This record gives sequence, C-alpha cells and structure tokens, in this order.
Amino acid sequence: MKIISRFIAIALLVVVCGAKVSAQKNEFNPVETGVTSLGIAPDARGASMGDLGAATDPDANSQFWNPSKYAFAWSQAAVSLNYTPWLRKLVNDIFLADVSGYYKIGRDDNQAISASLRYFSLGEVNTSQEEGIVGQSLNPYELSFDVGYSRKLSEKFSMGVVFRYIYSALGFSDSYAGDQNTGASAFAADISGYYTTYPIIGRNECQWSWGWNISNIGTKVSYDGGENPAFLPTNLRLGTTFMFPLADYHTLALSLDLNKLLVPTKPRRSDFQDGIEGEEEYINKLEDWRNMSPITGIFKSFSDAPGGMKEEFREITWSFGAEYSYNNQFFLRAGYYYENEFKGNRQYFGMGAGFSLNVVRLDASYMLATAQTSPLDQTLRFTLTFDMDGLRDILGKRR
Repeated sequence: MKIISRFIAIALLVVVCGAKVSAQKNEFNPVETGVTSLGIAPDARGASMGDLGAATDPDANSQFWNPSKYAFAWSQAAVSLNYTPWLRKLVNDIFLADVSGYYKIGRDDNQAISASLRYFSLGEVNTSQEEGIVGQSLNPYELSFDVGYSRKLSEKFSMGVVFRYIYSALGFSDSYAGDQNTGASAFAADISGYYTTYPIIGRNECQWSWGWNISNIGTKVSYDGGENPAFLPTNLRLGTTFMFPLADYHTLALSLDLNKLLVPTKPRRSDFQDGIEGEEEYINKLEDWRNMSPITGIFKSFSDAPGGMKEEFREITWSFGAEYSYNNQFFLRAGYYYENEFKGNRQYFGMGAGFSLNVVRLDASYMLATAQTSPLDQTLRFTLTFDMDGLRDILGKRR
C-alpha cells in the first residue's frame, strides 16, 4: 500500500504558487516549509486588501496579523467566525475554518488575552495499491490552537506574545506495508509590536500606525519519525497604515505590508558543480540543512540564497491596500499582493466590502488572480464578527 495522501495534500498546497514559471527554470527556487496552511489569511478584511494587517486598526482577527493590536482595541471583547472555500478551481471539498477572539482585562484598559482555532481540511483522499485497487478513504487535515497576551507599554506602543500548538494529519500508518507515517505535532510562538500615533495634518487629526510580527517560531514537523523534518513557516511581517478623514463620517486608510519567510533555502543539486566533488558538496549542504535548528535557520534565512542578495530580495512579498469607511458602519476595500515569479509567483488583486451593526459585522472578499490559470483565482472569504460591547448595550436597553 502506498502512502499517497500526504503527497497529494502537499501538491495541492504547492500548486498555489501559480501557473507561470519562468523559462529560466534554474532560478525558480521557492522556500519550502511544512504546514503551509498556517500562512493562509483567515479573514475577509485582510484578504480583501491584498493579504495585509500588520498595522491596520485592531479587530477580532488580529491574532493572525499582529496580536499586539488587541491592547488598543476599542471594544471590551469580540469573536469572529471565518470561512474560506480553498482552491475551488481544482476541487470542491478543501476549506479553511477559523474562530478568533479577544477579551480586554484589567481596569486600566491596557491588556488583552486572545485565542484562535484554525482547521484546514484537505477534503477526501483515496489511497491505492500498485495494482490499482482502491484502498482507504482518508480526510487529511491541519489544525492549530493558540492563546495570546498583549499589553500597552506606553500610550502609543504595545507588544504581544502568542503560544501555539500545531497538528498536521497528512499521512497514516500501514501496518501491512511496514509504513509508519503518522500525524505531525509542533509547538510555536509569536512575538509582535504595534505603534500608533495621531498627527495633525492641516486641520485634520490623522492616524499613523506601524506594526511587526514574527510568527511561528517553533519546532520542526516530521511525518516519518524525524527522518525528514520540515521547518514551520516562520514569517517576519512589517507593516504601516495611514488613516485620514475625507469628510464628516468618511475616512480612508492606506496600508503596506512586507513579508519574508525566516526559513533557510533548501540546497539544490543544480547549484553545485558537476562531478564527484560537486555531488559531495551538495550532499553535505543538504545534510546541514536537514540538521539545522529552527533558530539557526532564522538567521541563515537572510544570507543563504544561492543567488546572493538579489535572491534574498526576491523572497520578500508585499501587499498594498486601501479601506474606505463610512461612519464605521460601511466599508469598501481593495488591494494587491505580489510575490516574485521565481519564489512562487502568487500575484492577485483583492476586493471586498463589509457592513457593521451594533452587534454584528459581516465582511466578504473576492480574489482575482493576474494569471488566468491560477488556482487562487475567484477565491471567496466570509467573516462574521460579534461585538460584545454592542450586545451588552442592547441587553442593557431591554432591561
């Protein structure tokens, strides 16, 4: 019996790299990680602006983008439900479901605790034997659960930490074939910061915010007893947002995010000379990469690309987006996400809208890939957020 479930699952995730591959195939060298679903944006608001959120105003989904923003949240508590049908152009049973929320603690309104639960289902996968006989029917999935704490360190600056448990069930054990592929567990942590100020430009009070988040600093994952461990998608996110009033009740926010995976690039045979010496050097480098600790890999990720600094800059993705708000009740959003063609070639526009009442806010987003053959094209996301302050006000009025 062959273990094909894990390979099918990984292939479906890797295919999001886009259809266009440069003719210079030797330059196509994306960074490889395990549990890649951790990098998928869960909420419609961030996705509609091109997958950004490091410095946008805090909301219930800040756990993914920058958990330190919770300390500046206006509401006492909020909970959001997120749903994303994933890769609908390929299959119809892959989805990401997410629940996120926070609660402000303390009388001085400068602390918050938060949590989120993510579940990524890869649908139904059928295994088969070499003879073509259908084997088991599996439902591989990945999930993570995390809790966080954020606190204001001054009137304008806050920091936050998150601790996360990750489980990835992409394989199974076949006792008859002697194959012992099992689910993989990992632990990770995030650390983040958020700074916001209110400059006066002309006669208008604006808001200028900066944020950063280093996420998924943790152990490796392995499905075969540690023989082939994979790095978690440790990521550095930097962002800024500038919000200014257009007129009474009308505001516009412009945001920019930069991302870089803090994961060492896997050596390739094509980057070494031909012959025995080149083969030995490649084997040694590959062994060093496999045995490298996650912390060492973070520092190596800034200087290990075969193409030097030129390739290091290629690993940086960027997102630019805008959000229009009317009276903080109606929202229109749009943005663009760019990844270098040699590092994955994910390039797409995001757009969306939102409507907020006292208690409930509904957001939706739509992704439009620049490549017609991209499996990310036409991706939808939906977010439903419940504001606890609004619910408390309604209950108080009824009393």
